[in-house]
Amino acid sequence: MDDLDLYVQLNGVELLEQIEEDAEIVLQKSNYIDPFESLSDRQFIALYRLSKDLATRVIHMVTPYMKAPSRSSALTIKQKVMTALRFFASGSYQMDIGVSQYASVSQPTVSRIVEEVTTALCCPEIFEEIVHFPRNFVELNAVRKGFYDNFKIRGIVGVIDCTHIAIVPPKTEDLTYPEHIYVNRKGYHSINTQLICDVNLRILNVSARYPGSSHDSHIWNTSKVKMLMMDLHAQGHKSYILLGDSGYALRPWLLTPFLDPRPDSPEANYNDSVCKARSTIGRCNGVLKMRFRCLLKHRTLHYAPNKASKIINSCVVLHNLCIMDNIPLYNEDFDNQEVDYGICQQNNVENTNIDDKGNPDLIAGQQARQQIVDRYFT
Repeated sequence: MDDLDLYVQLNGVELLEQIEEDAEIVLQKSNYIDPFESLSDRQFIALYRLSKDLATRVIHMVTPYMKAPSRSSALTIKQKVMTALRFFASGSYQMDIGVSQYASVSQPTVSRIVEEVTTALCCPEIFEEIVHFPRNFVELNAVRKGFYDNFKIRGIVGVIDCTHIAIVPPKTEDLTYPEHIYVNRKGYHSINTQLICDVNLRILNVSARYPGSSHDSHIWNTSKVKMLMMDLHAQGHKSYILLGDSGYALRPWLLTPFLDPRPDSPEANYNDSVCKARSTIGRCNGVLKMRFRCLLKHRTLHYAPNKASKIINSCVVLHNLCIMDNIPLYNEDFDNQEVDYGICQQNNVENTNIDDKGNPDLIAGQQARQQIVDRYFT
């Protein structure tokens, strides 16, 4: 077969795929029911997790970053966004989304739609505007005040933890990211995702690019937020701290609980207060995954790691928009007791690196923590 024959055959295959897709979309348009018109507000939120008003704003938000339909038979950007929202919300296999009367398209089409919508939501112009750590002292002080008003602990500007998002096993022959490094401590393949949230459960920072075997402390050590917190303290702004669990190294900018304090001691009272504040990140993780069930362990993202990371980041964008709009969470049909939120508890050791002993930052962290105990819990 010469190059011309191959070129003609490839063009023929491409044309046939286009004809099949056009026929599919024509059928979709004939069966399509507009959810904005046919659903009540409550039904709409239950199905898509966003309100009608917020969904409309998201459609307008991503439109400049998506390809406009070039044919009258093509899906509109509105239909694509709604199809992707339903996938994020349900976490079911894509064919289940595709046969819905609100998005009756095939599984391959849904997959392409999810890729296009997540790419738009993850573009810097959208993502960095909606998901960002406080950018100035006004924003830092607002977050700090929120934590103080709720927990009476001064200085907290975020709570940090990692959560595992289940994915299908990646290709074993990948030299850069081989399959085995995605197996986490619970024995399944995942993306270990770092979250930092404020008291209102708004996610201030997300890192969704590390394989499941990565330790929480390793992800934190590569974080831009760590560098920011260190810079703040180096410049004398020491009244801003994060809270983490004992899997993180104690530092003056990241405080952790005491290990096994004596009952009813000042240290135990400190732990109680800190644990209440730290529960914010657990609730944030739970709300994120209950709202967008594609992130739940038993749903499993059937995508390569890089695409799974984009889906996680897209859900974080939508989560923050829901938090800012006070969108209610409707999950009456789900048994919370059976949910695995993907938080793998790290070893209960205050400093996992034995070489950390004697580190001046560790000593400064111990002193900062003790000052809080002496001032507020004795």
